[in-house]
Amino acid sequence: MPIGSSLSSQERRQRLLAMLDSGGEIRIDSSAESLDVSTMTIRRDLGELEAEGLLRRVRGGAVPAVFARPHEQRQAVRAAAKAVIAQKTLPLVPAEGFVAFDASSTITTLADVLAPRDGLTVLTNSVPTGEALDRWAGVDGLLTGGRRDRATGSLVGELATRNAGAFHTEAFFASTGGLDAEIGCTEVSLAEAEVKMVLSERARTTILCADSSKLGQRSTASSLSLDGVSVLVTELDPSDPRLDAFRDLVELR
Repeated sequence: MPIGSSLSSQERRQRLLAMLDSGGEIRIDSSAESLDVSTMTIRRDLGELEAEGLLRRVRGGAVPAVFARPHEQRQAVRAAAKAVIAQKTLPLVPAEGFVAFDASSTITTLADVLAPRDGLTVLTNSVPTGEALDRWAGVDGLLTGGRRDRATGSLVGELATRNAGAFHTEAFFASTGGLDAEIGCTEVSLAEAEVKMVLSERARTTILCADSSKLGQRSTASSLSLDGVSVLVTELDPSDPRLDAFRDLVELR
């Protein structure tokens, strides 16, 4: 039995959110032991954090909530995992040609480390990603235009979708709000999903970059089908059991 933690409730909940950020989930039993409190206390904390929209409770613990957040907030979440994914994805980005990047924070992380290229044009519906691309010699960032979504900062709407459909690319690099082996990718809004679907349809191949906290999660609007995804890049080793549901559906990296 715990003898009582010296942490305040606010400090304890911050620790729980840090666990969620670093590990992709919270387990009630191990969290109670780590924070030296009862499992009832952890359940109460998780309930209050869920009410604030900061996580979603599941049997035995909690997982990240899937909701619309500003780009800068999304980029700070699971930053270490996104950095690993970016490095694993780099070899898949051609030195020249025409590709597309979505508006996810994971793909912005990729743009941040892209390095100079030999004449690469990148179509994107993300202003932060476009700004990151501008730093690299030999890379030409091209924005789709469109309405800026106030919640996510992505460029969406009729103009973004129409312009995205006007180009044909060699590859589309995307992330997702949730990834389920049965239903595929889901996003926080239909507007976000529509642009991704068009970019994927116009690409020869689609590379999905998603950290492990997205696995088994479902968001609001369906977007990419795994039938149209060639490669799934995560921060995990491809042999990790958490990827078993996707093993026969896509190439794992």
